[in-house]
Amino acid sequence: MTYFDFNSAADPSAFDLIPKGTVVRVRMTVRPGGFNDPTQGWTGGYATRNAQTGSVYLNCEFVVLEGEFARRKMWSLIGLFSPKGPEWANMGRSFIKAILNSARGIHPDDSSSAAQNARRISGFADLDGLEFLAKVDWEKDQHGQDKSVVKSAVTPDHKDYVALMGASTGRCRRQGLRRCGTGSDRGTRQVYGGGCFPHPGSSSLGAIGRLGHDAPTAPTPIRHPFD
Repeated sequence: MTYFDFNSAADPSAFDLIPKGTVVRVRMTVRPGGFNDPTQGWTGGYATRNAQTGSVYLNCEFVVLEGEFARRKMWSLIGLFSPKGPEWANMGRSFIKAILNSARGIHPDDSSSAAQNARRISGFADLDGLEFLAKVDWEKDQHGQDKSVVKSAVTPDHKDYVALMGASTGRCRRQGLRRCGTGSDRGTRQVYGGGCFPHPGSSSLGAIGRLGHDAPTAPTPIRHPFD
């Protein structure tokens, strides 16, 4: 037998889908699409525009960080604009708000000035590398097959939030075991609910929880129900 005879090679192992409703801690990566709209503040090339439909979105990858499904990856779109109306963009804003609440330990009902400040970002770069609790859902891919996706974030009002986020390794700890920021960025972060986030005006916004981006490239979805 030579190397180039693959008849005896084992068949590829198939992963079962992550069960719908599973709560997992994930790291979010925004896959740049090269689209900018300075009038909206969309700069840095993070957004993607569908040339056929005119819809604009963030093409996001979510890597499970720990537990039974560690290192598994899911991909989802966060809507920014649809020619059909504001619904998709509003859904996207709601999702990003929930992601920030989850990543930064903010209760959804907290309207304090600190909480409001924690829900503000300077740009899409601030979302790239965030770690938060995600609830797994399923939807159909372009071939009609089920796939695992992330459509919602689990916030501190969830009964399991503290247990699942308490061991987060990509967030600042009050004990000082991990310091966020280096150089001019050090000391420019505020701590809220056990998590860290850049103070407005930080020179390197978007460095939250970055532990490396080594995930492979995935196919870019072509259409969305709100296209």
